[in-house]
Amino acid sequence: MDGKKLVTIEQVGSPIGRPHDQEETLKGLGLNKRHRRRVLEDTPAVRGMIRKVRHLVVVIEER
Repeated sequence: MDGKKLVTIEQVGSPIGRPHDQEETLKGLGLNKRHRRRVLEDTPAVRGMIRKVRHLVVVIEER
């Protein structure tokens, strides 16, 4: 992809019992079930979302 940095994330935790905004952040990242993976463009906005739910996701790789 023409030089853009990418980051792959996987959801490892459940949003059940978490604040509503954390559940919405997962949905914004394209995650809604455990063990789902998404490849996203590595932007400050995406990094901030990952930071907000860092206890529910894991960064698999950065390209």
